[in-house]
Amino acid sequence: MATNTANTTAVQEKEGSTAFAWFHATSVNGGAMAIAAVIASYFSVHMTDDLHMAAGAASLIMFIASLWDAINDPMMGVIADRTHTKLGRYRPYFLFAPVLLTLFAVLIWINPGLGSTGTFVYVLLTYIGYGMTVTMYTMPQMAVLPAVVRDTQRRNTIIGMGAGVCAAAFTIGNTFTPQITAFFTGLGFANPYIPYMLILGGLSFISFWGLFATSKEKYLTPVSKDNPMKLIGTVLKHKEVWPNIVAWIMASMGYGMMFSTSVYHCMYYLARPDLISIYMGVISIAALVSMVVLMPVFLRVFKTGQKALLISQALSIACYIILFFTGKSNFIWLCVMTFISVCFAAMQNALVNVLVNDCIDFVMLKDGISANGVISSIKGFAQKCGNTVVTSGILAALGAAGYVAGAVGQQNAATMFTLNFLKFGAPCITGVVLILCVVFNPFQKYYGQIEEMKKNMKSIDELEEEEKESDKEKEGEDLL
Repeated sequence: MATNTANTTAVQEKEGSTAFAWFHATSVNGGAMAIAAVIASYFSVHMTDDLHMAAGAASLIMFIASLWDAINDPMMGVIADRTHTKLGRYRPYFLFAPVLLTLFAVLIWINPGLGSTGTFVYVLLTYIGYGMTVTMYTMPQMAVLPAVVRDTQRRNTIIGMGAGVCAAAFTIGNTFTPQITAFFTGLGFANPYIPYMLILGGLSFISFWGLFATSKEKYLTPVSKDNPMKLIGTVLKHKEVWPNIVAWIMASMGYGMMFSTSVYHCMYYLARPDLISIYMGVISIAALVSMVVLMPVFLRVFKTGQKALLISQALSIACYIILFFTGKSNFIWLCVMTFISVCFAAMQNALVNVLVNDCIDFVMLKDGISANGVISSIKGFAQKCGNTVVTSGILAALGAAGYVAGAVGQQNAATMFTLNFLKFGAPCITGVVLILCVVFNPFQKYYGQIEEMKKNMKSIDELEEEEKESDKEKEGEDLL
């Protein structure tokens, strides 16, 4: 038993060092995720309350930028898969990621003072730039994991590490942003978001450049030279992939609603802006518990990511239904039930990443090709579609309901209902659809074949060694 454990550990260390695992976990999910958390929770409020943009105009910005962000994901996936450099296929993007991320993370918080039209254009362009930067590093980061690590258990361990870091980053971004910006304001900064973004951007330099230094792409097959769209079509032709695409969209929407609606809900539905930090802290800590503590327990108890998703979503829906009808009755009750619901709901955002590797392995089984970047981009496209609905949909729904920026305690009945529905009703709908996708997921029957394929898979180093041995044998035969 001890020997088997030692052998497993040795294989895992060979396929992705501890340094690689941590840099992979902290790249997208570290400083970059903290930036994303701040933007997800506070940028909409910044547009309407600080830049004094109409909710409809802010909604249009989020819709255009998020839609384009979703469209360019498959483009990035194809580009990443077809990148051929001495540095590797996916690794070069990790060099440029923190530079552009830090730049756009700062620019989107600046008030250009260009009037309503000029400000609209400026915010739209900088937000698009930020979204394209996220796309540029997210696709290669997802694609590089199966290219470096073959072992399913090791992959899931690294994904789990990333989930824990993600939850911690979200805790910082969602819970402590008011205190952090107040601290920088006290130091004399007119715009406290600028130093805040610079610090988080600096952290991203460490993780992305560390990922570049520690990753070695070993498990890749040649990419088809056909039309790039044909490769996307090759993936999408498999009906087994589609339930996972829908699952990615629903998980993105459910997770996004959990955070993006909370500031508005606390400020206007409860009419208690002074409680925002406390409520966001409850959500963020619950998300941390969900991903770091409960997700491993769910995976161990229910064995597969699909079953863990199914059970966790069913439990979170039950909590959301209770909160929809009773959430305003008592703040302590709201916090307790919210904590429980998020403990079950937050893990969905990490569990669905297991499906990315399943899709990559499935396409390799069926078609014999590496489509890591394309499949990662399809997942990214689905996620961005979900984000588009959340970011623009919240503002559009509030605008249609008659929401008035800054009118704490004075919102109309339609706005109040909309705020409550967006917070607790909408996640029930996305959760039900996600459950249906999990129940009817067709991948399970292929797991045996996939594991057998991976056992027989050889790394690039092994193939090169075999080629050298073959050349030596041919040379020997020629001499004879």
